Amino acid sequence: MAEAEAGAGQRAAAAPIANGERPARGRARILFVGDVVGGLGRRTLLDCLPLLRERYAPTFVVVNGENAAGGLGITPKIADQMLAAGVDAITLGNHAYHRRDIYPYLASHERIVRPANFLRSQPGRGSCVVEHDGTRLGVINLSGNLYLRAGRSAFTEIEVALAELGEVEHVLVDMHAEATSEKVAMGWHLDGRVTAVVGTHTHVPTADARVLPGGTAYITDVGMTGPRGGVIGVKREQAIEALLTQMPVRFETSEEDPWLMGVLISCSRPLRADAIEQVLMPRPAQEATADR
Repeated sequence: MAEAEAGAGQRAAAAPIANGERPARGRARILFVGDVVGGLGRRTLLDCLPLLRERYAPTFVVVNGENAAGGLGITPKIADQMLAAGVDAITLGNHAYHRRDIYPYLASHERIVRPANFLRSQPGRGSCVVEHDGTRLGVINLSGNLYLRAGRSAFTEIEVALAELGEVEHVLVDMHAEATSEKVAMGWHLDGRVTAVVGTHTHVPTADARVLPGGTAYITDVGMTGPRGGVIGVKREQAIEALLTQMPVRFETSEEDPWLMGVLISCSRPLRADAIEQVLMPRPAQEATADR
């Protein structure tokens, strides 16, 4: 767990609510879950969420779902399933438009967002606001520009997205990018202006979770929720074949060693994080179910 210097050695605890009183303004715990991959990733998320709620009592749960449908994209049915399970907001990424049936859903549902620096003519929105017990969380999705096809610069469009949020106690930015340099730069660019910048897309959790000097929680990549026994979610023999032969290979989602990967961000005042803690949990042991 990484913490601000003032709170070193202690994890920020959620304030108890006595006699129905609201928590202090700005006090919140934000659970962010990294890229959900395929059916196994969805089942892992749904199986782990009750345990995580009991353990951490998060105020908000935000999930990256851009690989939730067979490893590529998301469908309305899957999005509805996540929201019904208590997920407050869903972020996406470069595969946001892989499934055409999601287009009208993105336009009509406020709690699922695609990168704000996509073209304005493309379906969906880049930010949303969710609220619990009087605390409002703004969620912004961004795409990196290096190696990924985003129509506009993440570093200019973040200013527009922040201005459009309105009054909120906290802001979580999901920076979905291939290049670590873009993610690290965005963290420093927003330090002190948002509560957290969390990196997604590369599916491998990084060891640099920390609270930056201005009070923004940061991690370069949260990791993925899905089969750790594959190659970033793909059956390992298929990934190896593609790398060995340099020929096209049809990829399928692995079904081995499912884990949930995420972070918990603890806050006691607006737009500031006290701590960021990695959450790495294997899927609870149970009888085999239909995961595809």
